[in-house]
Amino acid sequence: MSKKAYLILENGTVFEGKSFGAEGQAIGEVVFSTSMVGYLETLTDPSNFGQIVVQTFPLIGNYGIVTENFETEKTYAKAYIVREWCQNPSNFRCEGVLDTFLKDNGIIGLYDIDTRQLTKIIRETGVMNGMIVSGQLPENVADEIKNYTIVDAVKNVTCEKTVEYKAEDGKYNVVVMDMGLKNSTKQQLLGRGCNLTVVPATTTAEQIVALKPDGIFISTGPGDPAENTDVIAELKKLMQYKIPTFGVGLGHQLLALSQGAKTVKLKYGHRGANIPAVNTDTRRVHITSQNHGYAVLSSTLPVYAKPSFINANDDTCEGVSYTKFPAFSVQFDPDAAKGELHTSYLFDKFTDLIKEVNVNAVK
Repeated sequence: MSKKAYLILENGTVFEGKSFGAEGQAIGEVVFSTSMVGYLETLTDPSNFGQIVVQTFPLIGNYGIVTENFETEKTYAKAYIVREWCQNPSNFRCEGVLDTFLKDNGIIGLYDIDTRQLTKIIRETGVMNGMIVSGQLPENVADEIKNYTIVDAVKNVTCEKTVEYKAEDGKYNVVVMDMGLKNSTKQQLLGRGCNLTVVPATTTAEQIVALKPDGIFISTGPGDPAENTDVIAELKKLMQYKIPTFGVGLGHQLLALSQGAKTVKLKYGHRGANIPAVNTDTRRVHITSQNHGYAVLSSTLPVYAKPSFINANDDTCEGVSYTKFPAFSVQFDPDAAKGELHTSYLFDKFTDLIKEVNVNAVK
């Protein structure tokens, strides 16, 4: 029989459920994801650093553990909440079950609660902190939960040293600023002939320019973008060199901040694989995958920048194109969407920009 476990929200609401995965206690920012699939990508996505992730889809784990789907070698969520987890997955690629994976990685799990009710609370009240504890319901933890904050998120997920990856048919040398780089993004770039030099987030503009890149990619990542003041300052310097640049997710936000724009924390964020983004030039709608809690304020963008995508649900900025220097960015994950209106073409746009600007690009 499963041990009892509890979720205690910052507003005092308590959910009683059952424990799976690792046991213990965890405090984090409670967020929900609307994806039907992709739980492995979610658990290994650096953008979930410091968060307790709630899956809105009622059954999670039905295709087991597939290491090929991992976005990184580590897990980053503080804890994991599902309505029901599958104990008998069916998948020819299956290498294990979700419960064992969570145990092995020290991720505390909670199931058998009304995730629909929990999601409605977050949607209507806004993202809030929470504590998951397995075993006995603790007392006098309200202040501890309320005072929790996510700090130094990027510093905790960026690489420790520079790493190089060679494309099979290398044509361009791209420096990747690692704010929380995902494997799927790396593969999209390598597949387009980009030799990658992945550098820590603390790398200076001068150090990046010294690598003589044909292009610069700023990855997605976790946390409050405005917290990264050193990175923002270096990006401001870096843009003066007019090297073709593509920013995604947190990279999109940091690039905008470096040009004087502002960001705002969203009520409950955009997390899922079914979020509509409208291309402001073509007016076509792309169904995108997203995982973020902050957005760039379009009204604060400089005159040489314009929104290239707008969220169809709340009109928030989903992309920016710059004219002062060869750069563009998007808030969503261009490596994740599929179908007729897939957004991976944005990686082609990046390499096209490199070819257009860099006459000395590697042949």
